[in-house]
Parts: sequence; C-alpha cells; structure tokens
Amino acid sequence: MSAAPRPALVPPPAPDDPARPVRSPCISVCRIDASTGWCEGCQRTLDEIAGWGTMPDDARLAVWARIVRRREVAAR
Repeated sequence: MSAAPRPALVPPPAPDDPARPVRSPCISVCRIDASTGWCEGCQRTLDEIAGWGTMPDDARLAVWARIVRRREVAAR
C-alpha cells in the first residue's frame, strides 16, 4: 500500500506582492506533528495559527519567513 500524497503547499507571497492582508498559508490539513509542533498542512505552530487573525501584516510576513525555513529543513 502506498503512502497518501502530500498536500499541495501554498507558496509564500512574493516580496513585492502588495496584497493585504497577507494571505494565510492554511490548506485545511490541520494536524499538529508531535515531533515538530508544526501543522502538517501549513507548517505553523499552534501559537502562530491562533494569533494569525489579529497579527499585523509584518508579523504575518515573519511567520511566512519561518514557514519557508521549516519547509527547507523538512525537505532535507
């Protein structure tokens, strides 16, 4: 039996993307990995998920930067 396919990841916003508010990385695959503490769908922590709705755009962009680094680590 083969493993389930990985869900498609939302790409981070481009540096010059003027869209506001900064879009969420959520892909509706909401499971926290016990070993990393990151959501398996969007790679955010529970604190990042809980705070997203009230974060200013600069904080959202900082979360996106952490997500990119997490994806790079996970790909190794």
